[in-house]
Amino acid sequence: MNHFLIGTGVALVTPFTTSGAIDYDGLTKLVNFNIEGGVEYLVVLGTTGESVTLSPSEKKLVINHIVKVNNKRVPLVLGVGGNNTAEIADQASKVNAEDFQALLSVVPMYNKPSQEGIFQHYKVIAENSKLPVLIYNVPGRTGINMTADTTLRLSQLNNIIGIKEATGDITQVLKILKNAPKDFLVISGDDMLALPLVTAGGHGVITVVGQGYPKQFSEMIRLGLKSENKKAYDIHYSLVDITEYAFDEGNPVGIKAILSDLGVCGATVRLPLMEASKSLKQKIADFKV
Repeated sequence: MNHFLIGTGVALVTPFTTSGAIDYDGLTKLVNFNIEGGVEYLVVLGTTGESVTLSPSEKKLVINHIVKVNNKRVPLVLGVGGNNTAEIADQASKVNAEDFQALLSVVPMYNKPSQEGIFQHYKVIAENSKLPVLIYNVPGRTGINMTADTTLRLSQLNNIIGIKEATGDITQVLKILKNAPKDFLVISGDDMLALPLVTAGGHGVITVVGQGYPKQFSEMIRLGLKSENKKAYDIHYSLVDITEYAFDEGNPVGIKAILSDLGVCGATVRLPLMEASKSLKQKIADFKV
């Protein structure tokens, strides 16, 4: 079992200045805020990091900055995903294994491949990656669901260590939990269902809203992993409203508004996303844990 990925991972946003440039001071504060809050690991340049709007040179700068600030305090997972299999396999083969401990790769978007196409896509990535690979199912963004049967086929491949599952279909999640190998990680990609997944036998979460409340969220997951369900659900219910706010106007629009309200970094996003509305910002400002 890859124990460094059990617990709470955070899908970091990429802070921007009001002019749209990368905000390195905000990024430093965000990394430190989460490590000091007790999260187990950080995910760099995932969907929440607005990676699709960053140039290749900007991605390198973000990676280098996070690696430097982290200074090996917690494990790092790098988002390497897309819909061009050959390109993603090439990127996966070049990741610095001294800086990152695993890759997170999303189901190909837009192409809408068959289940066999998804399987072969991940097989090629796993064969080319120097690092273990977490697969990532998020049909709300990709337009295609990777079925439990495909996930279970992939769980048999040597270099695929687990899944970030964000389908929202608890039946699908339970089928994976029931039939996957014991050392295959099942990680929630849905903040609202993170604790239910853990108490059903899952291994943790890669969270969005948790980067605004790292102490509470990581403690909730640790309690869930220890089957201290009453205490865990007390925290869960205290975060239900803010979790809804985080996604009311899309991700990372909501979480950036939350982080801005907390004084961690600004709320600026890049087009085609738009900054949170005044009404959402007011809801967030009124929220108390």
